[in-house]
Amino acid sequence: MPQSKSKVSQSRASETRKRTRIQQEKEDLILEAALDVFANHGFRGATIDQIADRAGLSKPNLLYYFKNKETIHRQLLDRLLDNWLEPLRELDADGDPIAEIKSYIRRKLELARDYPRESRLFANEILQGAPRIGEELSDLKVLVDEKAKVVRKWSTDGRLKKCDPHHMFFAIWATTQHYADFDAQVQVVLGDVVQGDGRFEDAARFLDQLFVEGLAV
Repeated sequence: MPQSKSKVSQSRASETRKRTRIQQEKEDLILEAALDVFANHGFRGATIDQIADRAGLSKPNLLYYFKNKETIHRQLLDRLLDNWLEPLRELDADGDPIAEIKSYIRRKLELARDYPRESRLFANEILQGAPRIGEELSDLKVLVDEKAKVVRKWSTDGRLKKCDPHHMFFAIWATTQHYADFDAQVQVVLGDVVQGDGRFEDAARFLDQLFVEGLAV
């Protein structure tokens, strides 16, 4: 994904001087605490006091590192989007279409499994109309359009059934990120039938079946 033209996510410490190891550790501590708070309360419901309390810092100490909650939120989103789009960037036009789609689904499920808070952070931002990441969504469109051309080429070459690539991606996002954004619901519905990471393995097998059987020639 192209880099945003106007980065506003730099911390106060990194703006004023080269960060020391201790400064970096404090920033990481604050970001980790903020991720919990934003994932649980959304941007509007989160406060600097909540983040400072979760990080075990005083409010003035936190504000030395980050000017406000907008700066913290934006830095989390920048980091999230970079990781979130990596599997799509790696979709290889020269690879086997079914293998590439299966790999993409697997990696999206792994992100849902390993980064559920980040997924909820992104979902909250989108539900609010994406007021803080509009430019990044434009970059996302460029990447998705590029990969849609790859999928269309696979179909034209007879290597994949014809489908609408954009809606294929929407369907993959919806089904994989469901296991992060609605994990509490998933666990309640599954009950004791599936424990631990088993729900993600079962999901991977089902989604392979769903998409492979639907798209394979």
